[in-house]
Amino acid sequence: MTTSINYDDKIPNNVDLGSDRKLQRALEGWQPKFRNWWAEMGPTLETHGVYLRTAVAVGREGWAHFDHVNVPDYRWGIFLAERDPDRRIGFGEHKGEPVWQQVPGEYRADLQRLIVIQGDTEPASVEQQKLLGLTAPSLYDLRNLFQVNVEEGRHLWAMVYLLHAYFGREGREEAEALLFRNSGSPDSPRILGAFNEQTADWLAFFMFTYFTDRDGKYQLGTLKESAFDPLSRTCEFMLKEEAHHMMVGTTGVDRVVERTAQVMVENDTDEVAALGAIPLPVIQKYLNFHYSVSLDLFGGETSTNVANYYTAGLKGRWLEERRKDDHLLGDDSIMVDALQDGEIGQVEVSALTGLNTDLRREYIADCSGGVKRWNRILADAGLPQRLYLPHVAFNRRVGAFAPIEVSPAGEKLTASEWEARKGQWLPTDTDKTFVRSLMRPVYQRGKIAAWVAPPRNGINGQPFDYDYVHLA
Repeated sequence: MTTSINYDDKIPNNVDLGSDRKLQRALEGWQPKFRNWWAEMGPTLETHGVYLRTAVAVGREGWAHFDHVNVPDYRWGIFLAERDPDRRIGFGEHKGEPVWQQVPGEYRADLQRLIVIQGDTEPASVEQQKLLGLTAPSLYDLRNLFQVNVEEGRHLWAMVYLLHAYFGREGREEAEALLFRNSGSPDSPRILGAFNEQTADWLAFFMFTYFTDRDGKYQLGTLKESAFDPLSRTCEFMLKEEAHHMMVGTTGVDRVVERTAQVMVENDTDEVAALGAIPLPVIQKYLNFHYSVSLDLFGGETSTNVANYYTAGLKGRWLEERRKDDHLLGDDSIMVDALQDGEIGQVEVSALTGLNTDLRREYIADCSGGVKRWNRILADAGLPQRLYLPHVAFNRRVGAFAPIEVSPAGEKLTASEWEARKGQWLPTDTDKTFVRSLMRPVYQRGKIAAWVAPPRNGINGQPFDYDYVHLA
């Protein structure tokens, strides 16, 4: 494997795909099915060229090339980070042993399942964002949408390669199913709930790329620690690409809050809807929704399966090598959220069974950084209002808090109280209709919709008014 990527092959790759003719033929057979899926389920808006980055290497520097690309002709491929020949397993019962280049038979089913779940999220987000190009607030934002979409498509390729290369007939069947399931389908939905929700407007897109793609960062981070080295190296490079997606979300929400604050100050009013901006309470509702459904992606507070994955070396912790413990966790414990006699509390459990909680807490701490950014924008504008992360038990459908209803402040509610008050905290149909009413496309260079501020920086050193997209 090399750091450079071969674009002469039908499927660009740096895994010497041509040396395995059987695998190459199988993936070349899957390729037109992927392209058919993209044509049907990918972006609706047609373009003649988008200023996209394309990976040309997997090293730390100079790994991407920027140029205008016809999106349907984007060269999706298979890219793994460089192999470390001395890499050892960093945790679990196999700690210290050489990492695996092939799938151990006893872990085959578990590894396949982990790869399928990760792979299922990648095309789902493309499907969720299918129509957003029709209402892009600027060509800069439209370009970013397409960049996110093509890289989610490439991340699908990353998982499909692993399924084809290491899991035989069952892997090939699972690769087919990744194109058969569709986001929100009543008959064949995506595996995880957050990936069946609509992303019908750009505020939702910014919140999705901040909160839900950030979940992806942490899931990929745990798989990067895997003893199965091809999976580890695949996820390492995916994380490099994923960073841009979270930047889109972070700065996107920045810009929405900034514009709302400007309108509030200029007009000395909180009632900015009639002035074409998104009110802070509506932004908070969108935040509440996307944060809470993303918390569910981490699963239950305790999990025997995840404990077994860790012990086997299949899936580690976030930044495993920085942890100051024995990386076995057999004698360690952790406090996890729980319902005790129907009340919100905590219980002590084995650190192994509490690994989902450990990862969720890393994620929550990271999410709080975004809220601090957005509140600095409000403070710098001289406004007293603040955004916040709702209570961890709010609007949960997975885990210990799924049986109860809780306000954003952590107040436990009856079912009837929840029904009566949830519209205060989650986007209502009226809220969504209003936000969508603002979603009018702005396709002129250097222009932007009135509900969002322009970015502080362009892409790859280009100015905001660069011709990021050539429309059809």
